[in-house]
Amino acid sequence: MTQITALDGSALAPLCFGTMQFGGTADEAASRAMYDDCRAAGVNFFDTAHVYTDGASETLLGRFTGPEREAVVIATKANYPGGAGRKNILSSLDDSRKRLGTDVIDILYLHRWDPDTPLEESFETLAKLQSEGTVRHLAVSNFAAWQVMKAQAVAASLGTRIAMIQPMYNLVKRQAEVEILPMAADQGIAVAPYSPLGGGLLSGKYAEGGSGRLTENEMYAKRYAPDWMHQAARGLSRIAAEAGQHPATLAVAWVASHPAVTAPIISARDSAQLAPSLAAMDLRLDPALRDRLSALAPTPAPATDRLEEA
Repeated sequence: MTQITALDGSALAPLCFGTMQFGGTADEAASRAMYDDCRAAGVNFFDTAHVYTDGASETLLGRFTGPEREAVVIATKANYPGGAGRKNILSSLDDSRKRLGTDVIDILYLHRWDPDTPLEESFETLAKLQSEGTVRHLAVSNFAAWQVMKAQAVAASLGTRIAMIQPMYNLVKRQAEVEILPMAADQGIAVAPYSPLGGGLLSGKYAEGGSGRLTENEMYAKRYAPDWMHQAARGLSRIAAEAGQHPATLAVAWVASHPAVTAPIISARDSAQLAPSLAAMDLRLDPALRDRLSALAPTPAPATDRLEEA
C-alpha cells in the first residue's frame, strides 16, 4: 500500500474530516471551531471538493490550514460536472489550488466515473501532474470495483497507481463489502469511506424528531428510505445506550473497524454534532460488540453466481 503522510512526514490519522458543509450549513465561525476540534483530537486529514459549497469549502479549508500546511493532508476532487478530460482536470485543479492557497494537493480524486472520456486521457493528465509535484497521490471516488481496476491498469501503464478510493460505506449501506473493500485490501489501496452516519440516520437524531439531510434533501431521503434501515438505526441506539456510548460513536467505530478501511470521513454542522464522531478516534470495538452491530443490517451476498457454494 502507498504510504500517505503529511508533507512533514506525519502519519495519516485514523479519521478524516469532510468539509462539505464549510461555508454552507456551517458558517466560517462554526467551520473554524470544527477544524480546531479535529486538530486538537489529532486529525490531520481533511477532505473537500471543487464543487462543495461553490468553492467556499476549499477557500475556508485553505484559510485554516495555511499556517500549518505541511502538518495536514488535503484531499480534493476534480470538478465532476465538467467530466474527467484533461482540460477540466487542469482547470478545476487551478481553481482548487488558488482557493486552498497551496501549490501542492496531497490527494486528487476523480470525483465520479466519466464514461465519455478515455481513461488514458484522464490518467496521462494526472500522471503528469504527479511527476511535476503538483499532486502527490492519485485517487478515485464513487467508482465500482471493476472501474477502479480498469483505471489502475491504465495508471500502471503510465508508471503510477491509484493510492486511495472513496466509497459510500456504513452500517446500512454495506454493498462495498462485496467487491470494493476486498479489492482494496488485495491491491493495497487505501480506503476513506464517506457517510459513516448514513446522512445522520445512525446518529439517532431522527428517532428523536431531529432534522437534517434526511428531512431536507430529497436524494438522502430516498437513499435511506427503507424501513429496515430505520429499524437498524433504532437498534443501534439501544445497543449504544447499553454500552454507554453515543450511537454516532459506535457507527463510526464500526466502519473504522473493517480491516480494509483506512480512515472514515466524518462531518458535521457544528462542534456539538461533531463530538460523538470524533470520540470514535479512541474507541476500538471488541468482536462481540461489532458482531451485534453488524447483525442489525443484512450482510450483502458475496460476488459470485454460485452462492450455494459460498
